Amino acid sequence: MAKEIGVRPLHDRILVRRMAEEEKTAGGLFIPDTAKEKPQKGEIVATGKGRVTEEGKILPLEVKAGDKVLFSKYAGTELKLEGQEYLMMKEDDILGIFH
Repeated sequence: MAKEIGVRPLHDRILVRRMAEEEKTAGGLFIPDTAKEKPQKGEIVATGKGRVTEEGKILPLEVKAGDKVLFSKYAGTELKLEGQEYLMMKEDDILGIFH
């Protein structure tokens, strides 16, 4: 899938597309765009090959393309590729994987 967007993350970096947040509260009130925070959930689009140790060995990543993840609030670098917004971050910024 990384081929379609024209970028492949290196080492322990991953490329994430944010998932849309709910448009309304549990009580049925709609949230205006100006009051919304950017979501901290996303889907992994592409991954690097793994973390390189000091000995030069590659440790594989625990996440893979297609995983739905929760990441820290200020994680990553925002990118706009082919009209779509993504985040490039390190695997350490991932807090968990949704089942």
